[in-house]
Amino acid sequence: MKIYPRTEKYDPAWISENWMGPNPLWLLEDLCEHLELKPGMKVLDMGCGKGITSVFLAKEYGATVFANDLWVSATDNLRRFEEAGVADKVFPIHAEAHALPYADGFFDAAISIDSYEYYGADELYFPCTYSKLVKPGGQFGIVVPGLVKEYDSGCPDTLKDLWVGEMFSFHSKDWWRRLWEKTGLVEITSCYDMDDPKEIWWPWAKWAKENFSKEWGDGGDFDERFLNADTNNEVALVVMSAVKK
Repeated sequence: MKIYPRTEKYDPAWISENWMGPNPLWLLEDLCEHLELKPGMKVLDMGCGKGITSVFLAKEYGATVFANDLWVSATDNLRRFEEAGVADKVFPIHAEAHALPYADGFFDAAISIDSYEYYGADELYFPCTYSKLVKPGGQFGIVVPGLVKEYDSGCPDTLKDLWVGEMFSFHSKDWWRRLWEKTGLVEITSCYDMDDPKEIWWPWAKWAKENFSKEWGDGGDFDERFLNADTNNEVALVVMSAVKK
């Protein structure tokens, strides 16, 4: 599997204490290879979870980060940012994706790691909401779970017994590219499937089997069963970046 040198600087125990899916720092580091982030840039970290991606953006790139999440309270995230020594650069926000408290054109970049699929697969979301947040010439970047191609039934046959409603937002890289490209609002700068997606996903699946129930209840073995069922390797992790025209 690919080595992520920036991520290696962070304590694995801290990452696993705060992740909510496949290692978000690996996903973010891969994405950032296709972004031009500079100190002082205002960056939206949309669906930041417990904020470790926000910490990474502040420490690695000197960005001023607005750490936006619905499921995790801003107060809890502020504590984590204080402990990480970045509370002067990372500002926790509790807001739903369709009711964001930001001015149009406020951000230099908007990033979403393993979150955009929950709200951004709606064809109206990018042109009517998300694209407006970033100034002309600004950048967008997402990493989402997906599939290597589209399927008439919505999912591969090997996964149909495990497919649940929210997974109908899992799409191919070409589907995601078309979703943004057809708006005419951006130029796509990268769109690809990450190498070894299941190798990236497995550490989270193993951790979840042992620890998920302590915080979120039943279902900790789901990711393990899901990855094992994907015998044809049809699951993907899709990376896409773009620049606003």
